[in-house]
Amino acid sequence: MLRRMMPALTVAALAAAAPILARLSEIWPGLAPCALCLWQRWPYWVAAGLAVAAAALPGRWRPFALGAAGVAVLASGAIAGLHVGVEQGWWPSPLPACLAPGAGAAMSVEDMLHSLAPAPAKPCDEPTYLIPGLPLSIPAMNLIYALALAGLAFRGAARMRA
Repeated sequence: MLRRMMPALTVAALAAAAPILARLSEIWPGLAPCALCLWQRWPYWVAAGLAVAAAALPGRWRPFALGAAGVAVLASGAIAGLHVGVEQGWWPSPLPACLAPGAGAAMSVEDMLHSLAPAPAKPCDEPTYLIPGLPLSIPAMNLIYALALAGLAFRGAARMRA
């Protein structure tokens, strides 16, 4: 019984580990997240919940739930890919929290100050590197991690079907 639940529990633990480690990186070494960084965390929580459900569901529903967890992880990877493009200057961020306020014809300085989001304070197009000397920003590392974890989830779902 535990052997059949192991792939789902592994995916659940690894999915939950990503946002927990991201939060810990804010505490130590004190990295500030941007809006896109925060958006990348939510699909991991969804994936962790779906993977736990895959472990608890009856046999025929397990592969479906674990595959859905893999899709949720891919959603985080897609956001990470978008974020890497924003960091590299390939396209602008679609989130208003990442954009500087414009000085429209009717906007005063006070209006612009009120339009600023209080958090996150880090711009989305400024890469943050976790490991000195490694040329991968945190979103790039998340993209790689998400692809690997989604592959693990899909492989586990395929084995459950067999």
